[in-house]
Amino acid sequence: MNRPRSRRGSLARNIVVLTTVVAALAAALTGLIAWQTAEHGAERRERDQLTRQATVLSRLPAMSEALFTGAQVLAGPNSVQLAVIAPDGTVSGTATPAVDMASKSDLLAGEPVSTSSVLGGQNVLLVGQPGVRGGAIVLTEPYTVVTQNTNQIRRTVIAPLIVGMLGAALAGALLARRIARPLATAAQIAHRLADGERGVPAPVDGPRETADIGRALNVLDEALAHSENRQREFLLSVSHDLRTPLTALQGYAEALADGLVEPDQLPEVGGILADETRRLDRFLGDLLDLARLEADDLRLDTAPTDISALVAEAAAFWAGPCARHDVDLRLEQSGHPVVTTDAFRVRQLIDGLVQNALRVTPEGAPLVLAVRAAAGGAAELQVRDGGPGLSDDDVRIAFDSGALHERYRGTRPVGSGLGLAIAHRLTGRLGGVIGVEGHGPEGGACFTVTLPPSPDGA
Repeated sequence: MNRPRSRRGSLARNIVVLTTVVAALAAALTGLIAWQTAEHGAERRERDQLTRQATVLSRLPAMSEALFTGAQVLAGPNSVQLAVIAPDGTVSGTATPAVDMASKSDLLAGEPVSTSSVLGGQNVLLVGQPGVRGGAIVLTEPYTVVTQNTNQIRRTVIAPLIVGMLGAALAGALLARRIARPLATAAQIAHRLADGERGVPAPVDGPRETADIGRALNVLDEALAHSENRQREFLLSVSHDLRTPLTALQGYAEALADGLVEPDQLPEVGGILADETRRLDRFLGDLLDLARLEADDLRLDTAPTDISALVAEAAAFWAGPCARHDVDLRLEQSGHPVVTTDAFRVRQLIDGLVQNALRVTPEGAPLVLAVRAAAGGAAELQVRDGGPGLSDDDVRIAFDSGALHERYRGTRPVGSGLGLAIAHRLTGRLGGVIGVEGHGPEGGACFTVTLPPSPDGA
């Protein structure tokens, strides 16, 4: 079966893209922070290095002698320039132009100095340390050294960021594969079920969510198999019930066409044909009712309805058929419940249950129509009979289409097999609940229908 391909990307691809984007954002943020802090870190490192050098120089005996004598010290290594401040404030050395009055005052007062200045037209770092015998040492270094170190640090950050992004993409691919595999398997199983395949076990493992999907697919598989078996059995039952009257109609029609029916037999044959036609019409009517109840657009004309009056009307109608079958029809009423419902559909429900009960009630046995007001303003009506009743297993499947019909067609009088299924669906459409007991007070089955109260509590 060809299925249209979705225009949306797969889950695995989306996870890979998402993890790569997240990694790229994290790398960009990290790179931006590293880029901004690289210069500060490089400058701090150079200042610390100059401070250590100035401290060492200020404590050397030869440098102390130079401080006392005011001897000139020449430039140091790595573009570092040096100046000596004598105790009397005289400054000498290549870094002398960078020493301002504020820095000199602080150093002569015994306070270390770490600042910036200008030497030879370029920005320099300036660090000074007081001498142990007075005076001070001043070291300067061009700011270009800081710039070079900053660029070096920034170049070293780029490669790890790229590697991190690639690693994140790889990790995302592995994660996507792990997450998407059970979902892809579940999708394949769902497609197989949709194509009509049954008995397809879904794995119940992995994370809790994917395990729940597997269990749900297994339950769905069993439910579909059960439903299709029921439908198959129902269709077989329907075909059998249709074939029986059609066979009789065809046989007598051929006999009439061939002139095999004697004139004095025509009324009898006509009666048989009429009975089989009515039987076929009732069966098709039940099928249509069931189909209408399954449809979503079933119309209900609701209005406040006196259920006691409705049941009394039904009892009056069924008094004649019950008398012809020598069945004792009884009416029990307790209160006058009024609910908002569809009176026509409720009467259809009552007639169906009474017809079903009358079919199995033997001569001389009772058939009871009861109605009473239930709690909360609801109405409860019952149809009880003195027939053979139902077993516990019968009660379990009583409202399944054709179930009891198939089970008792050879031992009890049966109808189309759809009456109880129609009653169940009709009760649900009316917002009510129907239940059945295998053996009621009269010995036979007891069907109880509870209709909800009116919205206004009437």
